[in-house]
Amino acid sequence: MERILVLNPGSTSTKIAWFHDDCEQWKESISHSREDLSGFAGICDQLEFRSALVLESLAAHGVSLSDLSAVASRGGPIAPLHCGAYEVNDAMAEVIRTNPLDAHASLLGALIAQRIAAAAGVKAYIYDAVSVDELLPVCRISGVPELPRQALGHNLNKRAAALKLCRDNGWDPLEKTIIVAHLGGGITVSLHQCGRIVDMVSDEDGPFAPERAGMLPLSPVLDLIRDGKLDDRGARRLIKGEGGLVAWLGTNDSRKAEEMIDADDSRAALVYEAMALNVAKSIARLAPVCRGKVDAIILTGGIAYSERFTGMITPMVDWIAPVTVIPGENEMQSLAEGILRVLRGEEPARTFPDADADRRI
Repeated sequence: MERILVLNPGSTSTKIAWFHDDCEQWKESISHSREDLSGFAGICDQLEFRSALVLESLAAHGVSLSDLSAVASRGGPIAPLHCGAYEVNDAMAEVIRTNPLDAHASLLGALIAQRIAAAAGVKAYIYDAVSVDELLPVCRISGVPELPRQALGHNLNKRAAALKLCRDNGWDPLEKTIIVAHLGGGITVSLHQCGRIVDMVSDEDGPFAPERAGMLPLSPVLDLIRDGKLDDRGARRLIKGEGGLVAWLGTNDSRKAEEMIDADDSRAALVYEAMALNVAKSIARLAPVCRGKVDAIILTGGIAYSERFTGMITPMVDWIAPVTVIPGENEMQSLAEGILRVLRGEEPARTFPDADADRRI
């Protein structure tokens, strides 16, 4: 039996879970207040603080480092990567500390995992990182050479959902083409073809979401900046954190949006329908890449628990392919299952950096 520690750091918490093979034994979410984190200049400066809390939690649950088979962590926006597993090594840690694609708390996961794994004498891994980038060259090109399309998305949950659908149907993932939409605080959509994520719609060039503005008309945004109504910080908050349902309805909770609709709020109903329509349009936007030959469409993520929301999307896209709803984010389970496959020899772990890691035009 393999014993796997799973880590998933976020901006205000560090989620941990303990697995025996693919069975979760316990989980905990360690909260970090603003006061806890205020003394740290950068994300990586939190390494000692968060590592100590994880070790305290393991001790409280009676887990010894000698019990570990491996440590699995969410992979943040490190660098362009392939899907699947990577062993955390010093080269990866150096990029995280000095030159990641974006500064996000999820980057800490690999560093914490490496530290704990080294003390336990086992290996640390990340799996299906945020920055999986397997875009086809033709899908990478934008209208400005200096601004190629980027691949940043909820790859861990989306790929796990695609693999689950294949397992449930006895399909070979290398022979199927599946479009997966992750419906959460941010919404991203990706095209999985022959085991690779060959195109995607990110949360910056696709649908608006509970707390994301999605794709915006650029000229009016530039006008707001020119007129002093929007500065750099405000623009970034609007894109991630204060756009979407937050801007329209004052909430980032889709359940509250539905409560407003149930109370006959016609404005809320229109905005909610528009969000569903934008998801459907993004799903359809990926179909031409594979000439419309799509085997399945999956709706996943937290909002996929809403039959109302998925029920609006499904009839708008089921002409492309049958739609399956797999609700929830399932990140901890997905990490454990991915690394278990590595430990069992069912799939390899890559070494960072890849020979073709830089896939820019």
